[in-house]
Amino acid sequence: MDGTGLITGDDGLVRCFWHGNLEDYRRYHDDEWGYPVSDDRRLFEKICLEGFQSGLSWLTILRKRENFRAAFAGFDFEKVAQFGEEDIARLLADAGIVRHRGKIVSTINNAARAIELKAEFGSLARYFWGFEPGADERPSRVDYATLRANPTSPTSVRLSKDLRKRGWTFVGPTTVYAFMQAMGLVDDHIEGCVCRGKVEAMREAFARPR
Repeated sequence: MDGTGLITGDDGLVRCFWHGNLEDYRRYHDDEWGYPVSDDRRLFEKICLEGFQSGLSWLTILRKRENFRAAFAGFDFEKVAQFGEEDIARLLADAGIVRHRGKIVSTINNAARAIELKAEFGSLARYFWGFEPGADERPSRVDYATLRANPTSPTSVRLSKDLRKRGWTFVGPTTVYAFMQAMGLVDDHIEGCVCRGKVEAMREAFARPR
């Protein structure tokens, strides 16, 4: 990788550097990261997995994602909110996920908070997309230097603060910004990445929940 934050793959295409040309990581970059999401269960999954990622690499979480889905009832937050001590013990014994009691308990707590959020706003999507940043809060050009200098944003700080006020946990501004990147609230594919134009087109066509 040079100072642009871009790398050229074996297929000759130029992409953001961070997937390292690892096949599964590259698929995630190409087919998922930054694409707008409005499905509540997927949104809940994404914010929970970003919480589990705290202190670890995202690749670790990505490679355990199917195990997480099996362990947490497909991230159906109505079901996860009903988990009790037996479920916590089961999850702590599950080598296929990250066995961190605090993060497990946080996911169960956040499931209950997600139910409250849905009851208030009609959907998680409507709530989260209400925080979409305007052009005045976005860089005029997304480049490597900008991404490295900004692990948070004014929006992620506001969203984090609001979630914590509502009782959510493991939702600090850095975690929330990673969630925003993953679910398409912002497009942080670097200028010159083959995926940036595709993601921008999808964002323009995306029907934002209102």
